[in-house]
Amino acid sequence: MWLAAAAPSLARRLLFLGPPPPPLLLLLLSRSSRRRRLHSLGLTAMPEKRPFERLPADVSPVNYSLCLKPDLLDFTFEGKLEAAAKVKQATNQIVMNCADIDIITASYVPEGDEEIHATGFNYQNEDEKVTLSFPSTLQPGTGTLKIDFVGELNDKMKGFYRSKYTTPSGEVRYAAVTQFEATDARRAFPCWDEPAIKATFDISLVVPKDRVALSNMNVLDRKPSPDDENVVEVKFARTPVMSTYLVAFVVGEYDFVETRSKDGVCVRVYTPVGKAEQGKFALEVAAKTLPFYKDYFNVPYPLPKIDLIAIADFAAGAMENWGLVTYRETALLIDPKNSCSSSRQWVALVVGHELAHQWFGNLVTMEWWTHLWLNEGFASWIEYLCVDHCFPEYDIWTQFVSADYTRAQELDALDNSHPIEVSVGHPSEVDEIFDAISYSKGASVIRMLHDYIGDKDFKKGMNMYLTKFQKKNAATEDLWESLESASGKPIAAVMNTWTKQMGFPLIYVEAEQVEDDRLLKLSQRKFCASGPYVGEDCPQWMVPITISTSEDPNHAKLKILMDKPEMNVVLKNVKPDQWVKLNLGTVGFYRTQYSSAMLESLLPGIRDLSLPPVDRLGLQNDLFSLARAGIISTVEVLKVMEAFVNEPNYTVWSDLSCNLGILSTLLSHTDFYEEIQEFVKDVFSPIGERLGWDPKPGEGHLDALLRGLVLGKLGKAGHKATLEEARRRFKDHVEGKQILSADLRSPVYLTVLKHGDGTTLDIMLKLHKQADMQEEKNRIERVLGATLSPELIQKVLTFALSEEVRPQDTVSVIGGVAGGSKHGRKAAWKFIKDNWEELYNRYQGGFLISRLIKLSVEGFAVDKMAGEVKPGCSTENRLKWNGEEMLRSLQAFFESHPAPSAERTIQQCCENILLNAAWLKRDAESIQQYLLQRKASPPTA
Repeated sequence: MWLAAAAPSLARRLLFLGPPPPPLLLLLLSRSSRRRRLHSLGLTAMPEKRPFERLPADVSPVNYSLCLKPDLLDFTFEGKLEAAAKVKQATNQIVMNCADIDIITASYVPEGDEEIHATGFNYQNEDEKVTLSFPSTLQPGTGTLKIDFVGELNDKMKGFYRSKYTTPSGEVRYAAVTQFEATDARRAFPCWDEPAIKATFDISLVVPKDRVALSNMNVLDRKPSPDDENVVEVKFARTPVMSTYLVAFVVGEYDFVETRSKDGVCVRVYTPVGKAEQGKFALEVAAKTLPFYKDYFNVPYPLPKIDLIAIADFAAGAMENWGLVTYRETALLIDPKNSCSSSRQWVALVVGHELAHQWFGNLVTMEWWTHLWLNEGFASWIEYLCVDHCFPEYDIWTQFVSADYTRAQELDALDNSHPIEVSVGHPSEVDEIFDAISYSKGASVIRMLHDYIGDKDFKKGMNMYLTKFQKKNAATEDLWESLESASGKPIAAVMNTWTKQMGFPLIYVEAEQVEDDRLLKLSQRKFCASGPYVGEDCPQWMVPITISTSEDPNHAKLKILMDKPEMNVVLKNVKPDQWVKLNLGTVGFYRTQYSSAMLESLLPGIRDLSLPPVDRLGLQNDLFSLARAGIISTVEVLKVMEAFVNEPNYTVWSDLSCNLGILSTLLSHTDFYEEIQEFVKDVFSPIGERLGWDPKPGEGHLDALLRGLVLGKLGKAGHKATLEEARRRFKDHVEGKQILSADLRSPVYLTVLKHGDGTTLDIMLKLHKQADMQEEKNRIERVLGATLSPELIQKVLTFALSEEVRPQDTVSVIGGVAGGSKHGRKAAWKFIKDNWEELYNRYQGGFLISRLIKLSVEGFAVDKMAGEVKPGCSTENRLKWNGEEMLRSLQAFFESHPAPSAERTIQQCCENILLNAAWLKRDAESIQQYLLQRKASPPTA
């Protein structure tokens, strides 16, 4: 499943992490002191896990014969289940998962014996279970469990739910669709809803004859209902053995495009009616991707067909249901004229991700949710391998570092992170681990592992794993065993240090020239967002380390496995004037701190571009993170950022932009916010002038991404020439004189809104209403929060909950307001508190609630002017008051409005409040002095 809020290149800006304020006395305290302080505020310990037991093993399914009849007008459904089951030990009850379903009748028919009717249905709503009681004992053997039931087509985007769409004629109608991962198949039919309890499925759907009906397998028969000539019964082929969370069915109105892969698999992309053309790009990607994975795994795709379908109301980005993959419209549909380059890239990545699951997750499934990372981390890695194969011009592996690797490190440096492998019990805990650790850190450590093993042995091990466990379940250790067997390397020993403990190391390195050789002294300590790790029990990692030199920057001079806290390494034949760099390609999941002499020798490689792009990015990002943690000065990082004046690479600029955005948000709480905006304009103006507004002959995908990024950054910062040109082009666009290219719309919309008025907002809302394409609606929704007027901010927030915005997109509108300005953050948080009941009910405690909380509070930082300040209150006490009030506000609100699936997110937000306060106190004065000094004596290019 893809948890996307936007294109991967935008994910860090829209998804993760952030800050707000606390007491000054805290800011320089040790981690243990800070934890004690948080504890005194009631904000540290995660709540105790709820008691939970997995289903009893005495009865298990072999096959589900399931018939469902959805009512698309009354939003209900009827169901009949006949499950071939095996009773393993005598019992007089059957325990299954069941939620929001009413069972009408239930019985069990032992093979060759008489039917036994259940005499009681005991619903355990808290645990989402039902116990069927029988008057006599069910003896060991096989039989058939029969259940008639009814349910609701809910509006919560989970289980069997309704999705609103508008026909080409303007009529509002509803489709019936599914989203079962992690634990929502039980909302569509009573079942053994655990990933390890696999069975086959024979699915039938009774639907209006003018609707399309789809499921995991191909249609066997479609015949009129004997009871109603307007209804047909659609019968699908039997599935392979599979887990319940991968079952899917869709009933609605769709067009499609189709092709066959070179392996003969029928591939279809289903689109809204009249938009079949927009499915062609995804169809092309899917048709290339299936053979790529078949060759990579050396295992054929096991089903006769695969459908990819765009769903109007969809909480996640996409879901890998076997043979019927569901997507948000924006993750699947591409309009050749009106889709931007980042959307094409996103669609390619999401298609690659979900199709990888057809093998890794569907054919071989995790044994329990503890091993979720195995599914998602692997798919999040190999999607990039696949896109690199299909679109080498995307330079996608450099983008991986900015979109996934650094994002995971930001989260994993917190005290409130978690290991990749998390013990999961109660269903309410599952949504919590659909986060950047499971996905992005999982992908990053697999990328590191692939590099450590080598592609040949990695592929060999993957084939061994998939062949051994196909149609079965596996745990993390099973994958390590296969890769260890294929490579002969200590995979389990190495990888256990990365998956079973949270965090990652900071490698400190210093160098000494010894005649013709270079002696490197390496040491590792846990990297912490709050500064150097202190304590006796410092965790250790087995770290694959690569070392390169300026003699050959693109290849490793030496590869080692650092398996101890400290070690010395000798690099032979390295001249005194050559630089030495760790972590070639930014592949190892660690940060590097160089001695001042080593760092000084590397910096010219940024300006003259002799360092490869991904290494320039990694070096800058490491320095920025060291500054956030208080290990080095933020001013030193600002000086390094100025060295990127000649930088041509999109992803390097993207990461720079993101880090400057984080710093700008922090400094928005000071009285020198405008100075950091001047710095942004100085850094981005040269590249902006080189690029210009219009594509030049020979430019490609990355140039389009870079132009949009740079113009958006300059426009938001108030760069005069950019603002004037954006306003001119926006006026021509609105008047129909010259339509903006798709790649320029986001930066232009953002710029005119940021520096516009109520009329500008009204025009933008009109464009939103007129847009026929969801990508364009989302593009507008994400920038609406840039408006600065308190009155207009409130108008945008009200719009977020209106019928004009799809339920899943409300989060990005509110998040855009929170990220747009200091006032926007306060208004968004108040809006969420005021409308909590509606929002929580809408998302039913799923991962969208976590995202909403994170987006709404991540931008807070100590604000010297904020809040009601007591007369005569000192600056220090005022800061302390504001910080504690924000923390107490969070604590008090969530104590009275529990959000179990967001508990960890809330803890992380509180931690970030403290961290940002410390950063601001520590470096604000020196940053201000540096920026004022630059203003007085501008640097020469």
